[in-house]
Amino acid sequence: MPAMPGHPKKPARKESPLRQIPSVDQILKHPAAVPLAGELGRGPLVEALRRVLQEHRDALRAGSAAAAAPDPAALLDRAAGRLRADLRPRLGRAINAMGVILHTGLGRAVLAPAALRAVAEEQRGYSLLEVDRATGERSLREVHVAALLRRVTGAEATTVVNNNAGATLLVLAALAAGREVIVSRGQLIEIGGSFRLPDVMRASGVRLVEVGTTNKTHLHDYERAITPETALLMRVHSSNYRVVGFTASVEIADLVALGRKHNIPVVDDIGSGALVDLASWGITDEPRVQESVKAGADVILFSGDKLLGGPQAGILVGRADAVGRIRKHPLFRALRVDKLTLTALEATLKLFLDPDRLWREHPTLRMIARPKPELEAEARRIADRLRGRAGLDVEVVDDASEVGGGSVPGLRLPTSVVAVRPTACSADALAARLRANIPPVFARISRDRVLLDPRTLQEGEADEVVAALEKAAGT
Repeated sequence: MPAMPGHPKKPARKESPLRQIPSVDQILKHPAAVPLAGELGRGPLVEALRRVLQEHRDALRAGSAAAAAPDPAALLDRAAGRLRADLRPRLGRAINAMGVILHTGLGRAVLAPAALRAVAEEQRGYSLLEVDRATGERSLREVHVAALLRRVTGAEATTVVNNNAGATLLVLAALAAGREVIVSRGQLIEIGGSFRLPDVMRASGVRLVEVGTTNKTHLHDYERAITPETALLMRVHSSNYRVVGFTASVEIADLVALGRKHNIPVVDDIGSGALVDLASWGITDEPRVQESVKAGADVILFSGDKLLGGPQAGILVGRADAVGRIRKHPLFRALRVDKLTLTALEATLKLFLDPDRLWREHPTLRMIARPKPELEAEARRIADRLRGRAGLDVEVVDDASEVGGGSVPGLRLPTSVVAVRPTACSADALAARLRANIPPVFARISRDRVLLDPRTLQEGEADEVVAALEKAAGT
């Protein structure tokens, strides 16, 4: 019916923007959907599209989205980006430009190429984990690593558990449960995550007996504390701190002699696990495993992922009777390591059989030993590539690296760093952009400059750092 004169025509009702949003099925008919479904999987892509569409609906209802119908290609691109981000490994590689060699947050020791190859090549299928290939009978899972540890350390017997705190818990539970363990008051350490030795001792069912003072403990302090209830004498190396000045402590050989006199086993927790002499690089007070074995300690405990440079593990070496008792304790099975750890540890230990190869291929030792002139030359190469880049002021300055990881506290290794001062943002903002890179780059900040230490860069990572900085400066 024609409109009556004098009555204006009603405008057509405008379609709601919500009704203009395409369905998942419509989007999947777009040509770009086929390769994306092949790459990412049709099911995960559908779920990602549903999330993206729901976000668009929510934005429209809140009045914060454009009224125009969203483009299917753009929606596919957003969904694929979300899905790739979701599928990206969270426990991925990171670039350590902080100069802290054993960085706990970044995984401590960098595994040697030989260890990485062994894990990739030797564990592709089934494994000789607990089978003797000669007899076909079942064997101990750490038998191959144990043989290497005996050869490298000179100990009668060895075994491996998940980490050094686990090793401590196991040793105390197996050798001293319900009885007393004597420890110097100055050695009641707290390790990462606020775990304290007294707490570990209580959890293992032993009674702690503290002797001496914070700064001085003498042999007679141990001897006066011995009772019929004493099960162990224990020395704990202060791997993550130093007490200096008016101090005194008991050498492991003297503690072992006291233990022999009273027929009490001695446990030596040396923490960092140094297997080679590091005095040439200023590391003089880290006890070597072989020295404790030679002194006669019944059990020596140390970490696999510190100065030893392997995977996380707690390593126990010592006298056969003590190690045998430890292996029979029920906790041993709960704390045992898997085939990947054993494979990487075996490959790492084999490096110590060849000193020339060791210093070339062992990442931790190689980083410790890198000379200052070599580091300065690399820092200058990186700086030269960044000079002239808009938004960055670059110079090379002297600084110091650290061993880190609860090892060698206070030791500073001379280095040269690339100091980058951003001109368009703060150093904090630049460091955050570097961490957002793929792979993330971690650097130190000092006096509104981002410091990049070449000591902890692995092969090829200098190029990645330069690219990450160029990208961050242009953001």
